[in-house]
Amino acid sequence: MAGQREQRAVKAALDAWFHEADKADWTNSADVKKSYTNASIVCSDRVVFNIKGNDYRLITAVDYKRKIVFIKWLGTHAAYDKVDARTVRYED
Repeated sequence: MAGQREQRAVKAALDAWFHEADKADWTNSADVKKSYTNASIVCSDRVVFNIKGNDYRLITAVDYKRKIVFIKWLGTHAAYDKVDARTVRYED
């Protein structure tokens, strides 16, 4: 039962993030930081977002010109410490 509650909480947090990201008009990483002060700008196109109170990390690649955000990785904060946010890909 606790696992289902956790899944619902993560889904709700991700849904909220998706909704906000869909409406965002980010033209550069500074725009992302204005919306998400706790986001980590890893390099020119990689941004890490804290999800569900920093329990989870969402690694994205942002194409500012085409206004597309690619999901590269999602996992717990502990699992995040084991990946390289600059190079991780979804299938890793």
